[in-house]
Amino acid sequence: MPTLPWIPVHAPGPGAEVTVMASRLEVRSLRHVPGFFVASLSLLRQARRSDGAHGVTLKAQLLGRTFWTLSAWRDEKAIRAYAAAEPHRSTMRAKRAVMRDSTFVFWRAKAADLPVTWEEARRRIAEG
Repeated sequence: MPTLPWIPVHAPGPGAEVTVMASRLEVRSLRHVPGFFVASLSLLRQARRSDGAHGVTLKAQLLGRTFWTLSAWRDEKAIRAYAAAEPHRSTMRAKRAVMRDSTFVFWRAKAADLPVTWEEARRRIAEG
């Protein structure tokens, strides 16, 4: 189960609040896992270059066909800009056909609380 460590991008100001996004993405079949994993790494690189990103991480449960993302952003506008930009937009359109299920949750957090733990992200997704 590859888990990338939290990758800080642009440090938020002291006392700032950030928007955290966590997702759980499941593909339909094991045959879709390699392509989805490669696409996920590409989108992680894009997020690291995106305006408003504060940090990102990815967890891939390859045999479980499940991918988890966790990121912190300046605000939801920055997240929407990332999602609308290439390669994210076309990648998600292309991968939609292989998706079985997906869940996304958003919440506000203090910058001092970064990085958010996987336990917290999973709890919020379960409640989501």
